[in-house]
Amino acid sequence: MNRLKKVLIFLSIFICTINVSFADEKIVIDAKSAMMVETNTGRIIYEKNSMERVYPASTTKIVTAIVVIENCEMDDMVTVSEKAISNIPVAYVVAPLYVGEEISVRDLLYALMLKSANDAAYVLAEHVGGSTEGFSEMMNNKMNELGCRDSNFVNPNGIHDDNHYTTAHDMYVISNYAMKNETFRKIVATTEYTLPATNKHEAEDRVMKNTNSMILPESSYYNKNVVGIKTGTTTQAKNCLVSMIERDGLNFLTVVLGAETANSKFESTKKLFDFGYENYTLTKIHGKGDVIQTIEVKGATDETKNLNLIIDRDITVINNKAIKVDAIIPSIEIIEGIKAPININDEIGTVKYRVDDIEYEAKLLAQNTVEEKTYFIQMISIGISCMVISIVLLNKKKRR
Repeated sequence: MNRLKKVLIFLSIFICTINVSFADEKIVIDAKSAMMVETNTGRIIYEKNSMERVYPASTTKIVTAIVVIENCEMDDMVTVSEKAISNIPVAYVVAPLYVGEEISVRDLLYALMLKSANDAAYVLAEHVGGSTEGFSEMMNNKMNELGCRDSNFVNPNGIHDDNHYTTAHDMYVISNYAMKNETFRKIVATTEYTLPATNKHEAEDRVMKNTNSMILPESSYYNKNVVGIKTGTTTQAKNCLVSMIERDGLNFLTVVLGAETANSKFESTKKLFDFGYENYTLTKIHGKGDVIQTIEVKGATDETKNLNLIIDRDITVINNKAIKVDAIIPSIEIIEGIKAPININDEIGTVKYRVDDIEYEAKLLAQNTVEEKTYFIQMISIGISCMVISIVLLNKKKRR
């Protein structure tokens, strides 16, 4: 029986691996480097040269924004310096901002992430890091903190520099992290934002329109389930897009770097989203409180020795629709030396499922109390039994 279980587990893992290995062949996208991950489970759905170093262009501003949000207040007021806005090459996008202008961090972040204003990036970098160099160090420290070892940033906006690079994998990691911040999420999901009048610009005519066509209702690439996050374009980096979609409990985050045309970065992202929803689904294997197994506890009373083991949380997996999840056999491990007494919700062991090479684990808890069968109780039981036998024998003797 154990051998049969092992064979079934091997086959289920083998089938999962086949489905994953052919994913890259099913999708043809225009990108030098790309990746798509289901963020709830960390399941990699697609990757192409995901560890190759590439130029990120303005997707750099994802890192800039989260570092700013984590290191200052949104209502902080910033004064625009001449240095911050004088180093931007001609033809690069600006808000525009003016020397001596007083503007809030919040307004600068909307200019940064929607219109992709490069002057806003430098102003924020000076405010938070003291200088471009100081802020770049903060960016790199943040990436290292998150385990991103193949990225290096020398400016806050992605203006080309041969020493300014990342990978699709690293960009996924920082983007997934940033999207867990409510302030960041709100900004990147905004379609349009108007900068208020300031001491240097009295008109409210600076409209910051999001460059991500996938969240713009008037665009042919619009998808109501897309929730962000950032585009980028330079001659060297070509066309880049980091995007996230949430639907039916499945959340896919895509990174497309180095697409040949502006449109193809959106088309490639759409292909990845379509592939994800057409081929994958969420399956709830167990709900919190479900009985997984019943064991007999040593040293327990006869009334309580049979113990139900319940799961401590829901186990929901992402799986290829071709895989029969209910045929996958779990791995159950019971803590060695379990014996009475046991209290309700004591941890007894673990249950693990492996689906598409992703392991899902939960604790097994005691559903009920298990009482210890003590020596004193045993002696009383024996004593009562002896008394009963004695009475029966005495009664027989009297009758005779």
